[in-house]
Amino acid sequence: MQRLYDFLRRHPTGVDTFWAVILFGISVAGGMSVRGENGRGTDSPALIVPIVLLLCLVIALRRRMPEKMLLLTIGLGVAQVALNVETTPADFAMLVIVYTVAATGARWASRLALATGLAAAAVAQLRWPNEQSSALGNLAIVIFQTVPFALAWVLGDSIRTRRAYFAQLEERNARLEKEREAQAKVAVAAERARIARELHDVVAHNVSVMVVQADGAAYVLDTAPDQAKKALETISSTGRQALAEMRRLLGVLRTGEHKEVGEYVPQPDVEQIDELIEQCRTSGLPVDFKVEGTPRPLPSGVELTAYRIVQEALTNTRKHGGPNTGASVRLVYFDDGLGLLVEDDGKGAPHELYEEGGIDGQGHGLIGMRERVGMVGGTLDAGPRPGGGFRISALLPLKPAH
Repeated sequence: MQRLYDFLRRHPTGVDTFWAVILFGISVAGGMSVRGENGRGTDSPALIVPIVLLLCLVIALRRRMPEKMLLLTIGLGVAQVALNVETTPADFAMLVIVYTVAATGARWASRLALATGLAAAAVAQLRWPNEQSSALGNLAIVIFQTVPFALAWVLGDSIRTRRAYFAQLEERNARLEKEREAQAKVAVAAERARIARELHDVVAHNVSVMVVQADGAAYVLDTAPDQAKKALETISSTGRQALAEMRRLLGVLRTGEHKEVGEYVPQPDVEQIDELIEQCRTSGLPVDFKVEGTPRPLPSGVELTAYRIVQEALTNTRKHGGPNTGASVRLVYFDDGLGLLVEDDGKGAPHELYEEGGIDGQGHGLIGMRERVGMVGGTLDAGPRPGGGFRISALLPLKPAH
């Protein structure tokens, strides 16, 4: 049964042609006998058959060209009135085309179909009145014959509205699906950028400390074995810290896998800046650290951002400051935010490294800083310091800006 239904849906013109043939047979056979009994209208087959045939053609092609078939139907109605061809069963095509145009045709054709459908019964009654009925009876006949045309148009227009509603729903669902896909891609890109920033901060800071300590150990290995041993211990502890942080980041990507106990560590916060600075001092970078204002708990995003900014700034000082460079770090607690100021007295980074990341693809640390600060609604200023060196200042609000 489903196959038959699918076949009929795939061949609508064939189905309409079948019903057109049935209507033609009924009109030719039944219409002639009725006309012979009442004696009204012409009985010439030369006039009746072509009109009946064309009305059946309207049924066959109604879905392929509804507007043209409506105009053909109107023309055939006028011809019937002019040639005195009384109504036949084939005039049922007028009712069908009114429904079809209201459901699928253009708006102008739908209005025209409604107007002609409402007028058809009145015109037919005036042309072929029932002499045995009174004026009130003829009026009742007109009303009775007009109602089907009105109902056919209302049904067709309702079908049009319903189809438009479902089409709108489908379009909306498709648009929402595309928006969901776009949002998912944006979320994935943001997460990848966040993990990239975290990995950059972890690797750049800890590896730079390990490189400095390794160079120092190699330099004093023969002359001062105790200093070389201390440097190797620093390399070991720094490597463990880097591995712990990398495990935490990689664990984010291991959804659904077995989580080992102790695999993850908490996110760094402002209190761990002391440990970070002590690590830098151990690696040979003098750092002056001061806290101004009253320390208090901060949002986790602000604390992580502050830690990463100090970490990246000190890493840049070791990489670009040159020998005998010192740095200073200031944390200022305001009523509505946290201020950061990191300065050094070295030679500073090349200009192209802090202007849009540099043409060689370097300078990602400062780009990551700006992204982190932007995520918490803060501001960042980075550039050379008057008198030499480099300065990074940031203001992190307690409440993100809308």
